Amino acid sequence: MSPSDLTQVLRQLPPQPYSKELLLGNESSDDGGIFQLTEDLAMVQTLDYFTPIVDDPYSFGQIAAANALSDVYAMGGNPKTVLNIVGYPIKKLGSETLVQILLGAQNKVLEAGAVTVGGHSIDDQEPKFGLSVTGVVHPKKYWANKGAIAGDVLVLTKPIGVGIMTTGIKRQVVSIEQERSVISVMSSLNKLAAEVLHSYQPHAVTDVTGFGLMGHAYEMAKGSNVSIDFSFESIPLLPGTMELANQGVIPGGSKSNHDWLKDKVSYDSSLSIQQQLIVCDAITSGGLLISLSSDEAHKYIEELKSHSIQAHIIGEVKEKKSDYIYVRN
Repeated sequence: MSPSDLTQVLRQLPPQPYSKELLLGNESSDDGGIFQLTEDLAMVQTLDYFTPIVDDPYSFGQIAAANALSDVYAMGGNPKTVLNIVGYPIKKLGSETLVQILLGAQNKVLEAGAVTVGGHSIDDQEPKFGLSVTGVVHPKKYWANKGAIAGDVLVLTKPIGVGIMTTGIKRQVVSIEQERSVISVMSSLNKLAAEVLHSYQPHAVTDVTGFGLMGHAYEMAKGSNVSIDFSFESIPLLPGTMELANQGVIPGGSKSNHDWLKDKVSYDSSLSIQQQLIVCDAITSGGLLISLSSDEAHKYIEELKSHSIQAHIIGEVKEKKSDYIYVRN
């Protein structure tokens, strides 16, 4: 479902009764909900599922788990339990494929330090898989996707181009090395990047997923009432992303994102339509997008390097201008 379609649906729902324990709910565009349990403990809840984006079922399970767990990390939380959500044509595909999907997810959940406590399945003509994740966070120490301050810089902890690359996999136009690279990126947890970030003072945090880099940056800028300037050349891309985009290997979700953001993002005239679509690329299990001071950003990036995580400064937060997002070459 496109962002604009989802917005239209949610606007028709009546507001929920006020709850002082609900610190973050669906009235915002955040990564999950936060519900306070005690003075020192709050619960983070999120859910995500989708159809297979790679052929290998074990890898698909790992990617789906990393993607769902990411929302908890993006809010400063620590994942504790997960429930599997399965739609699967068991008579058509047999049980072994589903076993591999669940095994991939289970091993990634264990890597996160969480446990799988159950789930629910239905018979479906097209395989679908995901997880509902519950985590914990201190009610005064969670991160939200708003709060960015003019003078901050934006740090991205994973390269983009995932949607384009997985579309290339489906069309069989990517190399084995490119396929391995994108699977590695998608199945990597944001756990370590989040744990290191706890030593710093981020002003706003989100993860880059279905709405693409520009979509999630727009939500951050709007919620913070600021503008964000991006440098395309500073944004890390998966190897081959530009070449595939130039060949027209663009997923429908990326085109929908670009259309949704056409009156919200100002692109420099030197940027090609392919470059615009790349920064709007619909991503699965992307990196953290973090707004923090320049000094802290450089220290954070250096610390991540020691853990073999290549993060990059890709933009700057400015006082609110006529548009929320600006992208230069």
